Amino acid sequence: MPGERPPRLGFFTDTSVCIGCKACEVACKEWNLVPSDAGPTGSNPTDLAGLRDMDLLGMSYDNTGALGSSTWRHVAFIETRTEESPAHPAGDVRWLMSSDVCKHCTHAACLDVCPTGALIRTEFDTVFVQPDVCNGCGYCVPACPYGVIDIRPGDGRAFKCTLCYDRTKDGLTPACAQACPTESIQFGPLDELRERADRRLAELQGNGVTEARLYGRDPDDGVGGDGAFFLLLDEPEVYGLPPDPVVTTRDLPQMWKRAALAAVGLTAAVVGSFLGGRSR
Repeated sequence: MPGERPPRLGFFTDTSVCIGCKACEVACKEWNLVPSDAGPTGSNPTDLAGLRDMDLLGMSYDNTGALGSSTWRHVAFIETRTEESPAHPAGDVRWLMSSDVCKHCTHAACLDVCPTGALIRTEFDTVFVQPDVCNGCGYCVPACPYGVIDIRPGDGRAFKCTLCYDRTKDGLTPACAQACPTESIQFGPLDELRERADRRLAELQGNGVTEARLYGRDPDDGVGGDGAFFLLLDEPEVYGLPPDPVVTTRDLPQMWKRAALAAVGLTAAVVGSFLGGRSR
């Protein structure tokens, strides 16, 4: 570690200005050499045989579907309807777009359960996977409350967003934020991003966008706040996000304590039974 610890870095994603261009997805894949999502062999989508292997989801322009080992940025296209009104009895169709990413939690369960030390916390308080140390056990996959990290088919190791650690350690902006044309994805010291997000939320709500809310910004939530947080225009569930995420390892100390007490009790019962049998 350097003599003076650098500030915690993160992302603030303002979904109110996301246009769904997917520049972040492309930039992430190109910079990090993330393989194609087009089938397990990464077939060439310009090839007719490759087209047969592509995951054509049939969900508007959302061709990736969700975050995964080969999708570190996922732009969701969500079709909803606004409330009914006299002019529009059925409500208006509304598109919500959001670029999702690993949350780089303050209390990261994936890091807690990793048995090899492949998952580490960097000097910027981001959560990083060391592929050369990962043994593919998969413990991190169910541990993540957001369903972000996953095992890559054909490789066997876990992968997720690194917050472009190779760029941030050299003072550069992560590829996704660098490519975002509307500054929907903002990068910087987390404290500054939280202040910026508070101002943006107040601005939107002052303009009548009462449904606007911040997600993952609160340091007192179930994961201690996210290093990548969002401004949403609807309930988190609409975006496929858990409404009240909790670090999945929070009860481990109590579980181990109870397991130890049970083991002591069982040992005492066995010893008591053995000694009682000998006395007779």
